[in-house]
This record gives sequence, structure tokens and C-alpha cells, in this order.
Amino acid sequence: MKHAAPAVALRGVRKAFPLAGGERLEVLDVVDVVDVELAPGSWTALNGRSGSGKTTLLNLIAGISRPTAGTITIGGDDIVTMTQARRDAFRARHVGYVFQTFNLLSAFSALENVMLPMMFTDVRPRREHRRRAAAILSRLGLGARLTHPPHRLSRGEQQRVAIARALANDPPLILADEPCASLDAHTAREVLSEFWDVCRQDGKTVLVVSHEDAALAAVHRVLDMSEINRADGQPRAA
Repeated sequence: MKHAAPAVALRGVRKAFPLAGGERLEVLDVVDVVDVELAPGSWTALNGRSGSGKTTLLNLIAGISRPTAGTITIGGDDIVTMTQARRDAFRARHVGYVFQTFNLLSAFSALENVMLPMMFTDVRPRREHRRRAAAILSRLGLGARLTHPPHRLSRGEQQRVAIARALANDPPLILADEPCASLDAHTAREVLSEFWDVCRQDGKTVLVVSHEDAALAAVHRVLDMSEINRADGQPRAA
């Protein structure tokens, strides 16, 4: 029986940044992770202290940045060997990213912010974009806020728009970086509950950076950066 490819597989992934100054070239390893796999449809929480490389690791998996070494495959496709343009196109179709700071466009309505990612793929015809965006926002309780720009929305509503945007192209993989860190406890629980409900219904693979009890209780697995990241924060010769 043939097994499905992991939704995400990391092999020998390392990300190093050069250090300025000094007589010899030195680099600092921010991420140097052991091999990690995420099964299709699994929910995983990524935990760890501030500065331990969690956001860097998410950006590597999303293809926003490229590792210094190692391979990253999503659904069997090696994103490290792709050109930047191909990696961007692949991310638009296969990866949804929920940013901690929302990253909504202030001049756009909630509906337009969610429609935006659909313009960069051919996942569905353009005539369906508005209907698709409205449907996702309604699932997240924002059916009456479609025309509102971000400044007319509460922070919880803004985060719901950010989640809807990540789901717009129906990607199989969702990455979320502390999705409720800037919300009060009550709103965070509400938003996380809605987030998990949608991911459950749509069979998404989820990797979420979070310390929220509601997030940790929902996942199948918790990865701690202290256990998977071998980077020690010390400079080394390049």
C-alpha cells in the first residue's frame, strides 16, 4: 500500500545570517532543525521562547525565505529548488499564512482583502472571487462587515479577516504565527474556536505558533523549538 507524502517534510534545514564586523566572516545559525514531518490533515503547535526561531521556521516553510541548507517539501514538492517567482506562485496556491500583525491593506474593505490572494492564482474564475470571499467571511461571523475597511473593525474582526484571507485559495496547508497574541483572552478563545472549526471542516494541515491553551488543547502534537532546533545562538566561522 502506497502511503501519502507528508504534508510538510524538513530535512537538514538550516538558516544562518552573516554577522557584521570582525576580522573573519562569522554567521549566526537561527534555525538548525532536526528532520520533521507533518502528516496531511494534522494539527501541530510550535512552541518555544521568544527568539528561538519559530517565525523564521514558518517563513522558511512558507517559502518567504530560503534556507541556507537542507530541503523543504510541501506535498512532495521541493520548494527550496524553485525560483523565487515559482515559489511565490506555489505559496499562493498551496499555503495560507495567518500573520500575527494581520497585515491587512488599510484602503481595502474586508471583502477586498480576502479577494486579493485569489487574483494571483487561477484556482477559481475571477467572477467567483467576490462570492468566495463573502462565503468565507460569513463562516467567520463577518457577513455584516464585508464592506468595512480594517479601521472600522475590532481587532478580533481584523484577525478573522486575516484568517479568511489565508483560506481564500483553499490551500491544503495553513501556517499561523501567534494568531491571537494581540487579542484579549475572551476574543482569542472565540477566534481560535472559529479557526479550528473551519480547518476541521476543510481538512487542513495546520502549523500554528501559539501558547494559547485553546490552541494547545486542539492540536494533535506540540513541537518545542528547544527539542527540534540545534542552533545554540553562538556565532561560528562561515
